[in-house]
Amino acid sequence: MAKDFMGWLDREIRRRGREKEVAAQLNEMMVEEQLANLRRKRGLSQAKLAELMNVKQPLIARIEAGRVKNLTLNTIVRSAAALGVRVELRFKPALAMRRRKRTQNPR
Repeated sequence: MAKDFMGWLDREIRRRGREKEVAAQLNEMMVEEQLANLRRKRGLSQAKLAELMNVKQPLIARIEAGRVKNLTLNTIVRSAAALGVRVELRFKPALAMRRRKRTQNPR
């Protein structure tokens, strides 16, 4: 059933011409989720992370809830540094692009 739903969702996204918008939103969600997971793994409260970053706790809550528009690379890097990790930026083909290549070049 989940596979059927995901297929339908992919078709609807393509039909509405929203692939780029959805991909951007998913990428943002992944960054925010990773930051939240790292904070929890480090045993830090949002308040403590905010203190380490020299920001206020509500900003951390908004980031983790996905309510910060245009999350900057600077904020991501500062968060990562406060959590004791480094940021690695990679570019990968979008899911639709990979599917297209697969159908054009079947093995």
